[in-house]
Amino acid sequence: MIKETIVFALSSSVDLANEIVDFLGLPMGKISVKHFADGEILVEPEETVRGRSVYIVQSTCAPVTEHLMEVLVAIDACRRASAGEINIVMPYFGYARQDRKAKARQPITAKLVANLLEAAGADRVITIDLHATQIQGFFNIPIDDLTAIPMLGQYFKSKRFDPENVVVVSPDHGGTTRARKLADSLGTTIAIIDKRRPRPNVCEAMNVIGDVKGKVCIVVDDMCDTAGSLVAGCKILAEHGATEIYAAVSHGIFSKTAVELIEESPIKEMIITNSIPLSPEKRAKSTKIKQLSVAYMLAKTIEAIQTHEPVSDVYELFND
Repeated sequence: MIKETIVFALSSSVDLANEIVDFLGLPMGKISVKHFADGEILVEPEETVRGRSVYIVQSTCAPVTEHLMEVLVAIDACRRASAGEINIVMPYFGYARQDRKAKARQPITAKLVANLLEAAGADRVITIDLHATQIQGFFNIPIDDLTAIPMLGQYFKSKRFDPENVVVVSPDHGGTTRARKLADSLGTTIAIIDKRRPRPNVCEAMNVIGDVKGKVCIVVDDMCDTAGSLVAGCKILAEHGATEIYAAVSHGIFSKTAVELIEESPIKEMIITNSIPLSPEKRAKSTKIKQLSVAYMLAKTIEAIQTHEPVSDVYELFND
């Protein structure tokens, strides 16, 4: 079954896709992605896909709309070339924060993106830590929303912290389920930062629910964009007596001056995955950011799909 699989990398996830095919023992599929002077995009597979299981690897990170359009054009090209099935590996799902109408006349763009992927001809979507898990319901095709929590848990277990001295912190009330999963993995408790967000990318941290005094705090979230919310939360943890503060997120977006804010914050170490590539410029600016690879998890997921095994078994790989 794996021999009938072909993996294509579009422009945002070339390094990640190369890692995935190495784990699968497959050659990288040959595909051409061209951006013309007027902004049009042309994507052409350079080898046959007829009857094969195609996996298109592309995170829709910045520039989000260009990367999304590449995916849609690639799907159409593969569909018209008679691919057996078309699977989209989208570790970071752009537009996921537009998952509801927060006020009158707002779009639900996450649903629009789901419609576009289906209309183009996608048969399955594989993603990691959707901003809102209910986005899975926007699709009428199978979607595997993986989570990096077991991988993050394995990383923090390797530090040999005393569970009695560790608390996992959710940066808001909406992230408590995620924090509870990591806390269960580490055998410790959780705390919650009570905050309000007066406008997008602006956060006012108010208080901490739970005991963090004298504790090692691990703040866990699905993404870090401008880092304003994260840093504000970490500062209040420091004010409440936290001895060490770690941050762990699945998607390091790092817009604007996020990296600089993290460097100047009380955060000791910032753990991210490579669902979004970290540019050399950002990497050079930071001594605190550590990146874990999701390639093995995605490769084993592709393998499970192709061999008709449970995808949930992939998490057993991180239970050591």
